[in-house]
Amino acid sequence: MTKVLIADDEKHVREAIKMLADWDGHGVTEILEASDGQSAVDMIMEESPQIVMTDMRMPRMDGTKLLEWIKSNRPAVKTIVISGYDDFELVRHAIRNGGLDYILKPVDPDALNDALGKAVEAIRLETLQDSLSARKNMELNRMKPHYADKLLTDLISSHGSKDELARQLSDEFGLPEKIDSCSSAVISTAQLDQELLDKFQHLRQLLYFTLTNICNEVLLSGQKGIAFHHLGNPEEIVLLIWDETMPLQATLEEIRSGIDLTLHRQIHIGAGPRQPFPSGAAGSYQQAHQALWQRNAGELSGWLHTNALKPQKPLRLASHEESFRMAALSGNMERISAAVDSWMDQVHKLGKVTPAELEQWNSEWDWMLKQWMDRDSDPASPGPDKDALLELPRSLPMDSLGRISYPLWKAQYEGRLTAASRILTQQHSRENHIIHDIARYLENHYAEDISLQDMAARFFLSREYISRRFKQEFGVNISDFLAGVRIDKAKLLLLNPQLRITQVAEMVGYQDEKYFSKVFKKQEGRTPNEYRKEQSSR
Repeated sequence: MTKVLIADDEKHVREAIKMLADWDGHGVTEILEASDGQSAVDMIMEESPQIVMTDMRMPRMDGTKLLEWIKSNRPAVKTIVISGYDDFELVRHAIRNGGLDYILKPVDPDALNDALGKAVEAIRLETLQDSLSARKNMELNRMKPHYADKLLTDLISSHGSKDELARQLSDEFGLPEKIDSCSSAVISTAQLDQELLDKFQHLRQLLYFTLTNICNEVLLSGQKGIAFHHLGNPEEIVLLIWDETMPLQATLEEIRSGIDLTLHRQIHIGAGPRQPFPSGAAGSYQQAHQALWQRNAGELSGWLHTNALKPQKPLRLASHEESFRMAALSGNMERISAAVDSWMDQVHKLGKVTPAELEQWNSEWDWMLKQWMDRDSDPASPGPDKDALLELPRSLPMDSLGRISYPLWKAQYEGRLTAASRILTQQHSRENHIIHDIARYLENHYAEDISLQDMAARFFLSREYISRRFKQEFGVNISDFLAGVRIDKAKLLLLNPQLRITQVAEMVGYQDEKYFSKVFKKQEGRTPNEYRKEQSSR
């Protein structure tokens, strides 16, 4: 929407300009009028026109003063002078103060429209440039945090010159130029409990942002340090703390309290010793990382970890492989439970268990189960699929205090063996096939928010395997199957005239009535309301 203000003390001149200009052709939607310079100023401040056409000789405030005011206060406004004085000084004054054109009275229509066209085009180009600049700035602002994470990640790794990285961080992100030494600290989302991770299941970046933001609220406020997302190890938030006026533990305690207040979790933090900056940042980080991952997760011995436990004789999951495999092949829950209990007994004898060991055993599970799939797959006869790899929950079996939950751990292992049993011993009858177990689960839990990822975690199968085999077995993907179940249930509920459409939608798992109606119409060829009327008329 383009507004034009005509400032002239002669009404007939204003009327002539209004009549001669091709306003519609230039996209002008509103024409304002002022009888002197001061009235024009008031109008500009109130209505914000983009173009001002002004006379040079007017009462109260003349055109020269008006142009000066516009240049100082509204420099984006385009000005066109329309004057009865062919005066070089007036022309020069107009040009100096941003005037686009100087038109003499009586007004020539071609000259007027030519000047108006130039002004409108100048506005269009500036608007386009502003839009491009805004988009560029938005993109830069979006990328800037990632760029900072990249520089800081390189600082604690083997990449790049440390001094050059520190200089870039100082120039571009305002880090103090003189930092003599710093300590590192590490928070790992991999050591959080499954309940919390489920809340951020599809919003993992939000979890990283939340943790980093809480840390930086404490660190950046007093130039104590900086926290960032470790791009080389995405499950970690790393803190570099150079402030020496407050003990490291006190600073980390403040951060920990902030996280507890926001996420309701008492997290564990690994901390490294103070080292020269920037050369020693990588070494301090490595020690903080080791301290966090080599802590005793079997008991609560404090939340701040500064020293890694001494390595103990490793216990390998592979030593129990045959016991696990035979239990899975038996298909007997008692044997599966007994095999897991035997493993747990061995773990308890260790006296301590570290998060690093839990990660190692998860990796051994991945390898072990893949071997089972390959070993028991007979290319000449139907059997378990080679690519039906069991998908482990990515969380460690931790409780909300960061301690091992043995009941959860046992349930995880029993779940993996039960899933392996279903695949290794599956028959191709409809009753026993694991895909039909998934279908029955969907039929019984249709009102819940269910995704392919949820099914993979529940049945310990890969998403790819479930998706492919489900389509083979039922001819539709999981989402379409679930939609079919929901619509069938909805058709029954719609027979009850006491239930509103919104209630029916919610009862079958749709929180959005419009989306429910769209899915219903796609499957049934009519809206839920039309279906209800049709059924009631029978």
